[in-house]
Order: sequence, then C-alpha cells, then structure tokens
Amino acid sequence: MKCGFVSLVGRPNVGKSTLLNSLLGMKLAITSDVSGTTRNVIQGIYNDDDSQIIFVDTPGIHKPNHKIENLMNKKAYNNTEGVDIILFLIDAASGFGRGDQFILDKIKDREIPVFLLLNKIDQVKDKTKLLEQINEVKDLYNFAEIIPISAKSKNNIDELLKSIKSHLNEMDSIYSEDELTNVTTRFIMAEFVREKILELTHDEIPHTVTCYVENYEENKKCVHIQVLVVVDRDNVKKIIIGKGGSMLKEIGTRARADMEAFLGKKVYLETFVKTLKNWRDQEKYFVELGLQDEDE
Repeated sequence: MKCGFVSLVGRPNVGKSTLLNSLLGMKLAITSDVSGTTRNVIQGIYNDDDSQIIFVDTPGIHKPNHKIENLMNKKAYNNTEGVDIILFLIDAASGFGRGDQFILDKIKDREIPVFLLLNKIDQVKDKTKLLEQINEVKDLYNFAEIIPISAKSKNNIDELLKSIKSHLNEMDSIYSEDELTNVTTRFIMAEFVREKILELTHDEIPHTVTCYVENYEENKKCVHIQVLVVVDRDNVKKIIIGKGGSMLKEIGTRARADMEAFLGKKVYLETFVKTLKNWRDQEKYFVELGLQDEDE
C-alpha cells in the first residue's frame, strides 16, 4: 500500500487545520478565523483500502513576539524534516506575499516533493485570477504539484489525495486502522473549549488564552470533564466569564456539543478560568499546558 508522512505548512490562517479536517473527514483540529489558532503539531491518520497517510498539521509560521511563538515556529520547521511530502498552503484570495516567500525560502532545500496549494478558491470570484496566480508562482520553485483547492468546501480534495498517493512509496502501514491521531483525547477536549473562546471573543489575541483538562473521568454512559482556561490578564478573564457567567456558559454549551459528537457519549463539562501573568514568556508553563515536551 501507499504510505507516508505529509506535512502541512503555511502562514497563520491559510486553512491548514480546515484542510486536515477535510482530508480526514472528521473534526480533529480546531479552526478559527483568528490567526495563530494551531499551537501544537497534530497528526491525523488517513486510511483507505490502498493507503495510509499521516498528515502533520503545524502551527502557522510568523514573526514571533513571545517565547511561545518562537516555540511554535520551531515546531513547524522541525516537522518539514523527515516527511515524504510538504503541502505548502497559501491564501488564493490574498495571493502570494512576503510571508509566503519567507516560508518557501525555509523549505525549498528539502529534497522531497513540495505541493503548492492555493486554498480558499471559493473566495475568488474571478477564476481567471487563479490562472494568473499560478503563472506567477510556478517559476518560484520546482513544485511537484500546483493545485487550487477549497479546504472549507472540499473542492479538489479528492484530486489532492490522488496526487499525494502518486508521490508516496509502497510500504507497510505504520499505524493500526483504529488509530486516528498522535494527540490525546484530553488534548482534543481542551482544544474544543479554546475554539469556542476564539469564536465568541475573536477580537482578543489568541495566544493570551490556552486550555487544558484537569480531570477526565469516563464510564459506559457519560464522561465528566473539567477544563481550566488560562489567561494572562484579569481583564481577559472577565471577558471570558462574562456578565453573571453568561459567556463561560455559552462557551461550555458549544464545546460540549463538539465533545459529545466526538466521543459519542453524554458529557458533563465544568470550566474554570485562571490568570497566570506572562505565562507566554515563561517556559515552566509550556509542559504543564501541553505546549512543549518535557525533553525539549
């Protein structure tokens, strides 16, 4: 069977996590219109009758302002090494820019196929502009494939999968068919809460908020989950809690719906908010919050 690792890279908010979910046919990575939503490297495992593809979703590469953002960039760069294919996403609606060129300069020395994916073509009304963009970028690098897609509407996703398989080698599968991802269920549950915070408080800087599961208890009928929301300022804490706890209640209601869909069980969710000042610049919190491995 065709098997291998495929890394998704690009600037923040180009649709990498949306593409991962579309390729897998399930919600694994959280998505948001806010830049910098993805922090951790998430592997999603695609299986069909003749292939196993391990997709690696990485944080958006951007100019760092905090230690946590340096860590995110490092994770993204590291996960373009040792893979079989790189999917380099750009935003077709805004075109190829300096940030995209910066990333291309970082990955073009990799001796593996690089696909250039022009994502968000559903937002481009004049399709002749897509042809113009392709003509502009095709000489920037010897891309193995240049494919216009819409991760959101799943336009050209099947063609993308076919192209990926054509560039992979024949080998035995790496994971069992029932394995879906490298991240834990606890991590996914915490991310569902963070996604809803970004949806409802999208004007706030996303890196000031993180979440992790303090307690997870499961039986045959239901799951009890306690999630701690960590912020770095008391005024952000007040916004998340809302008047009379109304915002936190709405966050929990929306997150619980995703949790129940993912787990297939009734979920009892409790959420708490805590201020840890300047946690984004204090490495001692990164392991605790699941943002860094203990040996890094």
